[in-house]
Amino acid sequence: MKQNRIKQAEIILKTAKGVIFDVDGTLLDSMYVWKSAGEKYLNDLDIKAEPDLGDRLFAMSLEGAADYIRENYHLNESREAIIAQVIHLVEEEYFYHIPLKSGAEEFLKLLKEMNIPMTVATSSDRRVVEAAFKRLGISDYFSRIFTCSETGAGKDKPDIYYCAAKYLGYPPEQIWVFEDALHAAQTAKNAGFHVIGIYDSSCAEQEKLKTVADIYIKEFFGENGLL
Repeated sequence: MKQNRIKQAEIILKTAKGVIFDVDGTLLDSMYVWKSAGEKYLNDLDIKAEPDLGDRLFAMSLEGAADYIRENYHLNESREAIIAQVIHLVEEEYFYHIPLKSGAEEFLKLLKEMNIPMTVATSSDRRVVEAAFKRLGISDYFSRIFTCSETGAGKDKPDIYYCAAKYLGYPPEQIWVFEDALHAAQTAKNAGFHVIGIYDSSCAEQEKLKTVADIYIKEFFGENGLL
């Protein structure tokens, strides 16, 4: 097992010209915030959310999620108003509470020492991500943050990964993408990127993620990690 992990790590560190990291569930232990954000928003309006709302919104950009809530719950609020309120509901967690996933900073430090450039591709709002990164002291590891809102599509489409790859200056086959969500990992894989699937307790499709990812890990370091 240890030898296999060492081999996996060597493959990544020797072949990666650049790395793209997802944020929620990959670098930050934050998925609980987004899984409940839509339901909290509707609860504040005295509207009962469908049982699987969090899962439905998970694959969407903020704009897509706001449109879904607006249309399916017949709300008069604008897309912008819904997004603003949802961000307000989650921002305190990002500003003050959400932790890094175990071993994340150590792994980022290793990549930096090897001069492997890193970017971020996230469905979350830039402001809350930047606030969390600053609080946790990891901002300087990344040359740029890309958001689905700014690239114009959720992670069911490859736009955000292509934008990050273009910025890094390498084709997809020379870039590794770290993702915890099946739909995002599948999108990156279909777009030609190498994919590392990382376990997160909030994601129910781990067995499928294992089959999509080139490498699957439960943690960055340790018995079930890369190193």
